[in-house]
Amino acid sequence: MINEIFFMNGYGLYVWSAFLFTLLSFVSLYALIKAQYEREKNKFITKFGILNSEQVAAAETQSINKEILFNINI
Repeated sequence: MINEIFFMNGYGLYVWSAFLFTLLSFVSLYALIKAQYEREKNKFITKFGILNSEQVAAAETQSINKEILFNINI
């Protein structure tokens, strides 16, 4: 039973290598995007500082920010 899952009638090597390649690609893409996000967040904090709740509320009421936030949350 388990051997059939691993070997898949001789195609197991191709299937599992493709699965592993896809998994590694997704993991590396996630890591790169997370690292880029952290760099951009740190640049924002050094340039503007951390926003307080009043500044966040004011930014959320602006129309351009509403459009940006709406597109991100989809």
